[in-house]
Amino acid sequence: MLTIGQAIRDAIIDHARADHPDEACGVVAGPIGSDRPVRFIPMANAERSPTFYRFDSLEQLKVWREMDDRDEEAVVIYHSHTATEAYPSRTDLSYASEPNAHYVLVSTRDADGLGEFQFRSYRIVDGVISEEEIEVVDDTE
Repeated sequence: MLTIGQAIRDAIIDHARADHPDEACGVVAGPIGSDRPVRFIPMANAERSPTFYRFDSLEQLKVWREMDDRDEEAVVIYHSHTATEAYPSRTDLSYASEPNAHYVLVSTRDADGLGEFQFRSYRIVDGVISEEEIEVVDDTE
């Protein structure tokens, strides 16, 4: 199960909304081994594409080094789908290289700017996709 704060969930959706019609992408870091997503890190989609995303390699190197320096890991890796449901594509499977991460997908397909977004989370290990429940918690306290 992914437990995520409301503010981080909202930030991921806001990023997807802002980058639409292109796919948005980023990570949420947390302390190593904690499974707690606490630091939202939006990243640029190097492809600037409505059908594909790729982290810029230099930005990714910088972010991963910063996480190492802070004793963090990528707890959530997220991106949006603009024309399909929030379910991993074959391309998503081929890039899923963090077995401990939650892969969050947001679909902006049915959103008209005010509508609801699909927000789903998966574990992807050795090409096997397992959808998981999401618990959104109040993080204002």
